[in-house]
Amino acid sequence: MWKYIGRRLLEVVPTTFGILLLTFLLFNVVGGSPALSILGKNASAESVAEFNHRYGYDKPLVIGDGNVFDSQFFNFVKGLCRGDLGYSTELNEPVADILKRGVGPSLSLTLPILAGGTFMALVFALLSAAYRGKLVDKMILVGSTVLMSVNYVVWVLAGQFLFSYRLGAFPVWGYGGWFYLVLPVLIGIVSSLGVDIRFFRTAILDELYKPYVLTARAKGLSRGVIMTRHVLRNALIPIVTYVSLSIPYLFTGSLLLESFFGIPGLGSVSMNAINSSDMAVVRSVVVLGALLYQFVNLVTDLLYAALDPRVRLSR
Repeated sequence: MWKYIGRRLLEVVPTTFGILLLTFLLFNVVGGSPALSILGKNASAESVAEFNHRYGYDKPLVIGDGNVFDSQFFNFVKGLCRGDLGYSTELNEPVADILKRGVGPSLSLTLPILAGGTFMALVFALLSAAYRGKLVDKMILVGSTVLMSVNYVVWVLAGQFLFSYRLGAFPVWGYGGWFYLVLPVLIGIVSSLGVDIRFFRTAILDELYKPYVLTARAKGLSRGVIMTRHVLRNALIPIVTYVSLSIPYLFTGSLLLESFFGIPGLGSVSMNAINSSDMAVVRSVVVLGALLYQFVNLVTDLLYAALDPRVRLSR
């Protein structure tokens, strides 16, 4: 197990370096001059030179003149290691402070959606698979199909109109506490529930007719014990993979929900940065999102090894 963990940790190093280098090249080379993006194409040479000197864009890109450590790329990596993500040209404050303000609202919205949606989808998927072909299964399949057929924006607009405008049960805009999050969290869960149920049901059914299940039935184990202790455990690898793919989006937040409900999360921060050409903020969101995706992949692989000994024993 420890050899497997060590091998996976070593694989992270070149991938992380590649992520940082690619992101740096995209924003500092392919994206053109940051000074012209902020100041405009008609900016004077003096203002462009002052801008480049202020934010370090006048230094060599990767290899410094006689000093490899005096380059934009090295300063970029060094800043990330120190937690320094640069300086926002639009808001005139450190990017780290801007992202810190957005992390809390985004996580308070997306974490309940992930946890609640995954739990409810697993419960319905287990019921559907356990009673395959019967009335319960057919009702769940019909319900999940209906949920999948409705567009995400329709759920948002219908929820706001019915529960906020008509019934006045929930606030429609703002971020003043947990009560403001109830409606967007419910909409986020409902909008993804149909797809999750279908996927989880398929993963569970793949295990349901294998020999170990027949053996458990022959031993007289109840249906609930077989489904929760045996079938669900062996179906967890595709389920963990499916859930892990959505975890990086917890960081960037739900852009549509934040926009429609006025939640000041990272989704709205990213959109504002894109609209104002604040490349330091956009680059930081991209880098942190990519690194988070890398970390989630690592944790997922370690969970594979814990759930299935064949993973860690294979060469």
